[in-house]
Amino acid sequence: MIAVLMAASVAFAATLAATPFLIRMLRARGIGQLIRDDGPFAHPHVAKAGTPTMGGIALVGGAVIGYLVAHVRTEDLKFARTGILMIGLILGLAAVGFVDDYLGIRRGRNLGLRKRGKTAGQLAVAVVFAYLAIEWVHVPTRLSYTRPELADVTNVGWFVIAVLIVYGTANAVNLTDGMDGLAAGSATLVFFAFTIIGFWQFRHPDIYGIEAALAIDLAVVAAAMAGACGGFLWWNAAPAQIFMGDTGSLAIGGAIAGLALLGGTMLLLPILGGLYVAETLSVIAQIVSFRGFGRRVLRMAPIHHHFEVGGWPETTVIVRLWLFAGACVALGLGLFYADFIRIPGVIE
Repeated sequence: MIAVLMAASVAFAATLAATPFLIRMLRARGIGQLIRDDGPFAHPHVAKAGTPTMGGIALVGGAVIGYLVAHVRTEDLKFARTGILMIGLILGLAAVGFVDDYLGIRRGRNLGLRKRGKTAGQLAVAVVFAYLAIEWVHVPTRLSYTRPELADVTNVGWFVIAVLIVYGTANAVNLTDGMDGLAAGSATLVFFAFTIIGFWQFRHPDIYGIEAALAIDLAVVAAAMAGACGGFLWWNAAPAQIFMGDTGSLAIGGAIAGLALLGGTMLLLPILGGLYVAETLSVIAQIVSFRGFGRRVLRMAPIHHHFEVGGWPETTVIVRLWLFAGACVALGLGLFYADFIRIPGVIE
């Protein structure tokens, strides 16, 4: 438990302290957000053009520092395969996002990597992660809600599912990152949920089919990401002084997906990350409706812009979607615990 608390607190402090230095450095180099204004509505955030971006550098850096310090300062905690693979996944997707952010700024338009290049980079990271999860971590290849007890999908099936989940979740968080603090605030809640799940699995390794050492390292990674998102939110809350960019959003999405896959909660993920599911579905619905029927179902997609264009103040949209994200997390944790207490012998 000390390691989990240390990871969260160190990550929070490191990100909180490093972000203002990053802001000054980015401003000095003229690295600011570029806003596209090519739709049927004026983009609600045109006035924010020029705000420093790529703040995900501080967020990811703070999380890694928190993870490392928790191990160095806690004698009984060893580096586990799950934690190492998670850090690799986070850094890999952060690198893809960084290249996308950098190219967009250098080219002077809000378009970095081409769609194929960005997709290829994300899939490459996801493929390596899925392969190592099977061959190095030896994750159970059964579909899992809270425990690996459902149908065995074989190594190939689990590999394909894992790649799709990593890719889909990374892009879902990327779509959600469109308002000050929306992605960072909601992700903090989701990572705290995975911290609780990882620690619970650590206390009950026989029930969840995951070694205690592997489970606690997942909890430490989740705590470090929660702390880092919280520290970044201090500077990213409305009005934002810095944006995380794809560097941060892809890393956050990948981390959420990795925690669900390695922790055996892949089928619980859509509930815990209900906000990201809603944001993604809103974009899909808009595209299908417009291309298929020539009509828009939303004023602007993703759905947080629909509410904003409809007249809701930005802070109202953010807080209400945070509440929705919190409700999804609470429901997910409730279902996780409900499954635990129905296990024969758990409650006498």
